[in-house]
Amino acid sequence: MSIWRVILAIILPPLAVLDKGCGSIVIVFILTLLGWVPGVIAALIILNNPNN
Repeated sequence: MSIWRVILAIILPPLAVLDKGCGSIVIVFILTLLGWVPGVIAALIILNNPNN
């Protein structure tokens, strides 16, 4: 996980998980609509997952 991905996850969470698949984008987008902080947390968790 690069520093640029972390910065992008903080500014625009759905764009940070763009290459992780449609499901991740939708989940992060919905959480971002519900509140910026849940979207950022979800994006950082998805980016930190070593399996993807």
